[in-house]
Amino acid sequence: MAADSVEREILIEASPKVVWGVITEPEQISRWFSDEAQVEGRAGADGTLTWRPGGRGGDKESDLIVPIRVVEAEPFHRFSFRWNHPEGAPPDESNSALVEFSLIEEADGTRLRVVESGIGAVTHDEEDKARYLESHEQGWERHLGEMLDYVASKPRGATR
Repeated sequence: MAADSVEREILIEASPKVVWGVITEPEQISRWFSDEAQVEGRAGADGTLTWRPGGRGGDKESDLIVPIRVVEAEPFHRFSFRWNHPEGAPPDESNSALVEFSLIEEADGTRLRVVESGIGAVTHDEEDKARYLESHEQGWERHLGEMLDYVASKPRGATR
């Protein structure tokens, strides 16, 4: 039986306040994660993440627009959302995956931990689950690398 979550952790040379903006502000999300983001950093907010062909969406033939619902938004500490739920259904633990960002301040910056769980709720069988896990393990690795590059490119005064 395949695992039911993807976990990644990185150390970012920036304050939790800066990292919070990077993971919650649409104009910053589009610099490292999706091509476009419409989201508010507050619990209960609905939004969308969009990947475009030729952009961060890679070789897709059309836009991939993913609805999300913010579950938790504790500034500078925790941010989570649900996604990949059936169209028209409200997301919950039975029909969506949960993405959780935890920010921990350290002497050298902020440790960011990302956990995407509940994958069994959005996949149909073990083969589908294994494909999803592989795709999202690679995706989080790539996107968090892009986040590190993005934060490093910001003016030094903006990263603390």
